[in-house]
Amino acid sequence: MTDTAAVPVPPAADPTFTPPSLGRRFGALVIDWVLCLLVANIFADPVRDGWAPVLVLILEYGFFLGLFAQTPGMYITRISCLSWADGGRIGVFRALLRGILLALVVPAVIMDAHRRGLHDRLSGSVIADVPRPARR
Repeated sequence: MTDTAAVPVPPAADPTFTPPSLGRRFGALVIDWVLCLLVANIFADPVRDGWAPVLVLILEYGFFLGLFAQTPGMYITRISCLSWADGGRIGVFRALLRGILLALVVPAVIMDAHRRGLHDRLSGSVIADVPRPARR
């Protein structure tokens, strides 16, 4: 006998899906941006070479979102980036696409009712709360 309540419902099929607050999303982005500035400082001067932290951000998104569904900032703020259609990871290619679109800034500020920016819609992703562990 399987417990159907334990099977996660994809965000696209869940009428009760509620996205996390913009504050948590922004907090995760700020944490990730600071980390990108620190990493970019290893091989470039982020003040003079503005492309360096942006490149690191895109690569960070490709690696962390593609493989783990969370960047370090998302881990700290307890949110994750999932596939809108099936609720799984979006994979490296779609995560890189999302990072490139996010670096363009404009797609991120145009959101729908589920707080999905153009970068989310074009990459087929959504930001969701990380479920709290069950208490025993």
